[in-house]
Amino acid sequence: MNNSFLSMASIVDFDPLNPSVPATKVEITVSCRNLLDRDTFSKSDPSKTTSLYRSLRPRFKVIDNTLNPDFVRKFILDYFFEERQNLRFDLRLEKPLGGIPGKKCGTIIVKAEELNNCRESVMMQFCGNKLDKKDFFGKSDPFLVFYRSNEDGTFTICHKTEVVKNTLNPVWQAFKIPVRALCNGDYDRTIKIEVYDWDRDGSHDFIGEFSTSYRELSRGQSQFNVYEVVNPKKKGKKKKYLNSGTVTLLSFLVDTEEISEFGLNLLVILKILSLSTTGNPAQPTSLHYMSPYQLNAYAMALKAVGEIIQDYDSDKMFPALGFGAKLPPDGRVSHEFALNGNPQNPYCAGIDGVMEAYYQSLKSVQLYGPTNFSPVINHVARYAASVKDGSQYFVLLIITDGVISDMAQTKESIVNASCLPMSIIIVGVGPAEFDAMVELDGDEVRISSRGRYAERDIVQFVPFRDYIDRTGNHILSMARLAKDVLAEIPDQFLSYMRTRGIKPSPAPPPYTPPGQPIQTQI
Repeated sequence: MNNSFLSMASIVDFDPLNPSVPATKVEITVSCRNLLDRDTFSKSDPSKTTSLYRSLRPRFKVIDNTLNPDFVRKFILDYFFEERQNLRFDLRLEKPLGGIPGKKCGTIIVKAEELNNCRESVMMQFCGNKLDKKDFFGKSDPFLVFYRSNEDGTFTICHKTEVVKNTLNPVWQAFKIPVRALCNGDYDRTIKIEVYDWDRDGSHDFIGEFSTSYRELSRGQSQFNVYEVVNPKKKGKKKKYLNSGTVTLLSFLVDTEEISEFGLNLLVILKILSLSTTGNPAQPTSLHYMSPYQLNAYAMALKAVGEIIQDYDSDKMFPALGFGAKLPPDGRVSHEFALNGNPQNPYCAGIDGVMEAYYQSLKSVQLYGPTNFSPVINHVARYAASVKDGSQYFVLLIITDGVISDMAQTKESIVNASCLPMSIIIVGVGPAEFDAMVELDGDEVRISSRGRYAERDIVQFVPFRDYIDRTGNHILSMARLAKDVLAEIPDQFLSYMRTRGIKPSPAPPPYTPPGQPIQTQI
């Protein structure tokens, strides 16, 4: 870090008797400019990994087709006045990035800001009206980008909505954002919002922009929160130009609820394991190869995620299913079978029981394509549809090699399931391209099927290969995998509870030992 960071630690924060206490928390924002173009027919698709020595590495999502990416994800670190803290930034493409000796590959811009101790979050929803038409053969595919102003007059990206396809009157999904990220606790700080028309090649068309503040937004839905979207270039050229449409705040809710308030016993986990066409498990080239010396990729992913997620299940009994295999004795192809061989009782005791069932199934079934996702999604959805009081929430874990055969049916199943108390985690293993999985994730473009959009984002996808530690430190790399896989589950769980108006159950009365009078508050 450079010496300008020292000003962020005040004398009041320094305690000579406790030098290990962090002086302040710092939020790091990363952008890149003029990256070397490594793609032949399009621009590069960069992603970033950041290392803080002694720390786990947060991974940034891939940004498609751009040489000047602004990464939305931030990371927060403890800044120690008395320590030198080295940061390393690794920038790479989805395919191997081999630097050209002697040639500049671009610039990384790192911004840091001391964080205010603000713990609130806010839920907001916006809609657009009569936005400019940007597509030649259609309307527009609009999305919003939010920027927080900095003390030096620059702006830092802090949120990006999903894309709503082919409309001039979009209604974006409600989203939750920490107040700290939006304005760092300064309610009068300028918030700039830009409106774009999404293009597949990454050259998104600018529609216009407007500015507001947290204080203005906190007024909620009113005439004060209807904003004209203005394109400065059009305004400067056309005398009769009024605006490029309007954006209206539909809802604003300060949120202090956490998942723990609902009680962790409400979260019921259902795991599904994919047995796809990845070769003979007896061969070392197979992703399912059972080596006596180390876990295969499927087992590593299952163990890393399962050991954390099992703590949210009340009885730790998991129905574990496989798909894409020929079953004994007649070789019938199944896309929904019990890993433990018992279709009447597919439950396994804990993650160790699931692992044992997985190993046993490899000895008895023959892996076989195609790999269909929709049957297992529909299987979980049937259970989730029967629970409407918030007492149970289902998480479907799919581990797969990335080959999906029923994309249209899977998208339909996800759209149908988006209104149910369930989330879907997909971990992709192996060298395959995961374009279909990224589409199912729906972070950039909300998933749709036959003109219907998903009510909320319920899918989280991560590629396993991004978490393989080159030094062989599987403990740290699997901890990073589990963290990123489960990152969206709390918000998905809370968003379902909020949209259904389900409140946390009241806390039980405090325990009163026998023989003592019960105190009543008057």
